[in-house]
Amino acid sequence: MLSILSITGPIYLAVLIGFACTRLGLFAKADMRLFGQFVINLALPALLFNALSSRSLGEILNPGYMGAYALAGLLMIGVGLFAARVLARQPLHYASMFAMGMSCPNSGFVGYPVVLLTLGGSVAGVGLALNMMVENLLLIPLLLAVADLEGGKGGVGQVVLRTLKGLARNPMIIAIVAGLLASLLGWTPPLPVARTVNLFAQASGALSLFVIGGSLAGQPLRGMGPAVLQITLGKLVLHPLVMFAVLSWGVPVADPQLRTAVLLTTAMPIMGIYTILSQRRGHEGISAAALLATTAGSFFTLSGLLWWLRLLGWLA
Repeated sequence: MLSILSITGPIYLAVLIGFACTRLGLFAKADMRLFGQFVINLALPALLFNALSSRSLGEILNPGYMGAYALAGLLMIGVGLFAARVLARQPLHYASMFAMGMSCPNSGFVGYPVVLLTLGGSVAGVGLALNMMVENLLLIPLLLAVADLEGGKGGVGQVVLRTLKGLARNPMIIAIVAGLLASLLGWTPPLPVARTVNLFAQASGALSLFVIGGSLAGQPLRGMGPAVLQITLGKLVLHPLVMFAVLSWGVPVADPQLRTAVLLTTAMPIMGIYTILSQRRGHEGISAAALLATTAGSFFTLSGLLWWLRLLGWLA
């Protein structure tokens, strides 16, 4: 068990430090947004470029990984939409928010550091890039399109087109494309440039966890109730179980480390922009509560998953 805590302990201690520093007034909560912008716009793009440009395309473009991650995400979207729309008879924009909470993990701010400590930097970087492609090109556009179907903002095609236009300005997507091109062309950056990129990449792990903790400080708990519990159980328990089933009987991933990485990713708490996206339709209360609940609960569920993977022989 100590070996498991050696992985999860530093992760959640870093989150706790961010929380404590913000609560004690060493940093303002508004500072977390600035730190988050640094991570999203500079540190994570540098990390993605490093991870992709230093490996061959054959190592990077793993259709099994992307297929398994996409299938598990789509299945969870289906579960969430069915539970909220059919069983609870909620409007589509609520059902989309509900399904997003179950299907979209925080693969950048929490997932990358966890996979980094568990499997190493090369696996974590490539896994993060593959996750970002599936999330930004498929899962999030689909959920936003569903949310807008009742709002008179155009059909699915128009909503997806607007989302894709936004991705063209996303620094992480730009870094993924640049890294893939560098890998394809066999281009290596000059040493001063490579070292500069590496410096920014190294800042991503600790700072992203610090930002998560600071962002949770003072998070309003309104909206706590059965729906939050359902989202939390769906994200932390059902999503990794669905992924395990997909890997076992649906879309196998040959590389054992990438197989473990994609399973761990689905066990992460909800993505950090969940509350921001939910604000578009007035669901920020329940989404903030669900974000807090999954972040706190993931310490226990993730530790349990790592222990289980040790028993299965997926981890050394």
